[in-house]
Amino acid sequence: MGNRATMLRYLPFLLVLAVWIYAFIDVLNTPEKEVRHLPKVVWVIIVLLFGEVLLGPIAWFVTGKVRNAPGGGSSVRGGRGGQWVAPDDNPEFLKSLRDEDPDEKKKD
Repeated sequence: MGNRATMLRYLPFLLVLAVWIYAFIDVLNTPEKEVRHLPKVVWVIIVLLFGEVLLGPIAWFVTGKVRNAPGGGSSVRGGRGGQWVAPDDNPEFLKSLRDEDPDEKKKD
């Protein structure tokens, strides 16, 4: 039972470390044109200096990077005003399914 308590004691440290590393890698992999408010080098320094208390990573995730809407692919969009459309409601997707008739492939 003591082993589990020891593991739980290190869990917060490991979670902070994971967020810190993820933010650092995210800053490094983000193209310069998608970095907001400060130069990329400054964001790297902020994440490294304030990562232990999560201020740097949180600041990066909230304000440092241009975030795209999920499903930003052009083939998924097709609703009114460029809104996201589920594949079964997307006319382009449904047309692509009709174009790929599996029975025709079997005949070849």
